[in-house]
Amino acid sequence: MQSAVDTEAAVSLTQALVRLRTVNAEGAEAVELPAATLVSELFTRFGWEHTVTEVAPGRPNVVAVVEGGGGPGPTLMFEGHTDVVTEGDPADWTVDPYGAEIRDGKMWGRGTADMKSGVAAMIYGVRALEQSGPFPGRVVVGVMADEEGMMLGAKAFAASPLAAEVDGVIVCEPEGYEVCASARGGIRLRLDLAGVMAHGAMPQEGRNPITAGARIVTALESVQAWAVERFGTHPHAGSVTVAPTVLLGGDPDQLNVIPAHGVVGVDVRTIPGTDHPELVARVRKAAEEAASALGVGVTLTVVDDRPSIEIPEDHPVVAGLVAAHTAVHGTPPAFGAVPGTTDGTILTRDAGLPTVVYGPGGKWIAHQKDEFVEVREIGEYARVYAEAARRFLTGGGGSANRPAGGAR
Repeated sequence: MQSAVDTEAAVSLTQALVRLRTVNAEGAEAVELPAATLVSELFTRFGWEHTVTEVAPGRPNVVAVVEGGGGPGPTLMFEGHTDVVTEGDPADWTVDPYGAEIRDGKMWGRGTADMKSGVAAMIYGVRALEQSGPFPGRVVVGVMADEEGMMLGAKAFAASPLAAEVDGVIVCEPEGYEVCASARGGIRLRLDLAGVMAHGAMPQEGRNPITAGARIVTALESVQAWAVERFGTHPHAGSVTVAPTVLLGGDPDQLNVIPAHGVVGVDVRTIPGTDHPELVARVRKAAEEAASALGVGVTLTVVDDRPSIEIPEDHPVVAGLVAAHTAVHGTPPAFGAVPGTTDGTILTRDAGLPTVVYGPGGKWIAHQKDEFVEVREIGEYARVYAEAARRFLTGGGGSANRPAGGAR
């Protein structure tokens, strides 16, 4: 079956996807539509039944269901997304960000690793499984929208009837050959500061939100230290981090004015076992104490809250993936954790689906300039995906807590 993988076609599909500038930007229209259209046309050629569903105007999910024809069995899902982050200033790149140039054994460009190579590999891995003969159960191939934003695509799928029939998910994000059965959670916080405007020459007449913001940033260091002690260190996910990401206040054209308002943004990353409400309360308390000493008010808003997730390393979807990696590469993979959050976080949170993350590309290359993926990895991962699907489906890999989807 592994030899049935059409590596050349998988590489070509990656190139075609990378050459589509599907940047997830505020106010952008039809972000994923060109890529979704390309994928839908390919599924049609394969004869795969699929749906194209808009989760926002011009932003569709493409979801195929590939029946095995080998009788009842579990349902395995492969999942990826087609939106990418901005390339930033193209002058900072040494290659065309959307050229998908192949040089020195690497394909270069935005989305090569995160994660259009993963999308191509999963599609051709499932295609190889299908062409190798009947298999029990079925495979869902989900190509989602808005992973780089609010994960609208994953949220829409999680709410669909099909999600309730999925027994395991392999998310094909770049993890550098690691099998990630855990992922860090994320809490995005906004602290709005309310002070009193004054003349810069008479600061005593005002209440400065910028000074309050600076004190809050310093106070967040103690919150992080508390969180590390409180929640410990995970063997793969590390420790909780509390990072200030935004400090706004004032007008560069009005350097003689103390502003009335300011904003501090905070990106909190959590590990399995973290109590999110307790941690948010700690941030709120630290911010209020730092600002109140200056007479500045603080309003905390939780912009987004994504839990840390973890499934056992002997879960059937993880075990099948580990066995497949070992079969293809000759040695077992390392275990790791996703440093950020993925669509898998939403699929687990909203639909209770067991998810594991494993895909082509370096773990640390995502969102950087001169992004690349090793070309050989595209075919390698497609072969692992095909083998992992075979092992999961023929091993009756439904979760111990729910019946196999194909057996309903």
